[in-house]
Amino acid sequence: MASSSNWTPKQNKLFENALAIYDKDTPDRWQNLARAVGGKSVEEVKKHYEILVEDIKQIESGQVPLPNYKKMAPVAVTKDTWTKNKG
Repeated sequence: MASSSNWTPKQNKLFENALAIYDKDTPDRWQNLARAVGGKSVEEVKKHYEILVEDIKQIESGQVPLPNYKKMAPVAVTKDTWTKNKG
């Protein structure tokens, strides 16, 4: 049932959302996370979490430079423009 170690953007989002629901004190946390993501084993979910924790440590310690975004003029979004551009 386990898939490759590649994670799709959708699986990453499902993983992030599941982390917000199943905290470290949740019984069967890893099984719940794997079920929420779908297509990943408990071992893959644990590994993905370990990588995430390491990434966060590197970012917080200043080892990862912030992206150099170009400054853009602020954009006003109104209900009308939001509705027209939603889809």
